[in-house]
Amino acid sequence: MTTTRCALLAALLASSIPAAGEAGAAEVAVIRAGRLLDVVAGEVRDDIDIVIEGDRIRQVGPDLAAPDGAEVIDLGGLTVLPGLIDSHAHICLTPDYSERSPVLYKTNSYRTLEALQAARLNLLAGFTTLRDLDNEGADMADIAVRDAIRAGLFTGPRLFVSGWALSITGGHMNLTGLRPSVDRRLEQLAIMTDSRDAMIAAIRDQNKTGVDFIKIYATGTMRHIDRETLEPLSQLSTEEVQLMVDEAARWGLDVAAHAYGGEGAYNAVAGGVRSIEHGMFLDDRTLDLMVERETYWSPTMTVYLPDDDADAAERAFRDRVVAAHRDTFRRALRKGVRIAFGTDVGSMPHGEGWKELQRMAEYGMPPLQVLRSATIVGAELLRREGDLGRIAPGYLADLIAVQGRPDRDIGALREVRFVMIGGQVAKR
Repeated sequence: MTTTRCALLAALLASSIPAAGEAGAAEVAVIRAGRLLDVVAGEVRDDIDIVIEGDRIRQVGPDLAAPDGAEVIDLGGLTVLPGLIDSHAHICLTPDYSERSPVLYKTNSYRTLEALQAARLNLLAGFTTLRDLDNEGADMADIAVRDAIRAGLFTGPRLFVSGWALSITGGHMNLTGLRPSVDRRLEQLAIMTDSRDAMIAAIRDQNKTGVDFIKIYATGTMRHIDRETLEPLSQLSTEEVQLMVDEAARWGLDVAAHAYGGEGAYNAVAGGVRSIEHGMFLDDRTLDLMVERETYWSPTMTVYLPDDDADAAERAFRDRVVAAHRDTFRRALRKGVRIAFGTDVGSMPHGEGWKELQRMAEYGMPPLQVLRSATIVGAELLRREGDLGRIAPGYLADLIAVQGRPDRDIGALREVRFVMIGGQVAKR
């Protein structure tokens, strides 16, 4: 094992495993909140106490008595709010993936360690729940990290993972530029499903491995966009999407669709997917159908900004993409599309999800609505609105605290001062 990998493993072990005697999940804890932000009511209440028993909230109110033996956590001067939900994350990715494909240069064991570190960085940034949108060729690394956290081996966010995504030969996630004899022997970044039988078989296989939902690629990626018309490549028909949605539903799984816009995005919505991911070119016809079908949208806008070292042609193209994304976001906001906060973190550095929160506010979404997008809307998307996204009796004790008033200035979330996940203090 290289020195770098040894150092990474040592850092992970030191930061992820609570040492004996450290504050962890107290049987009963009381948080004294200087301010409590109720994202549902849209109000801030001063001097509110939260009684936590095990991993759930038992009581919320002023001047609550601390039960005998309870750990009292004083967060006076801070604003307490529900832990944030990132509805589009990639813990198995790092921002260098586009330059050096991880399936060529990294072992899956190493990527699992990277995923564990990524999960923790996002937790410490206030994201107590991550909806992970495919491992991009890391085999079952996302499932392994999810299960290790759930088993209590490590402290990390609540993970919902999709495992391998489904795409088509020549489309998104299919390696390009390699000799055919080499390409045929390599693992790809997704499962290539070029027939309806292959689509059904892939979903059954993913369900067998224990995924929480299915991800499909309804359009191609950036290289497939027509540079003149900005039309993305459509990869699936409505009937093909419907086939996969029906098969996934048989196993109790929802389907998320990577879709930039055009016919591919419309087909995905018409086919019944739970959510559209990215969607920078969504037209009014598709947005209206999303409102009608109650389809969620995770925009992930920050990652499409041009790189600092991009040449003039690439920067001009990216500027057009960014402008279209901003316009689509504002139209979706006016139409009432269900917007679930998502970062595409992994394409951007882990732990920097606050940048997307800021961008949504800059593009016209009121700060309180941004917070709702990253809490109650994300919980609804996951079908976990009964125990995630709120600070209320019976809900999971996923809490964060910041200085200032994030309901007025979303920038307050740039520095999260306190994080609790399932009653366990992860950051104090």
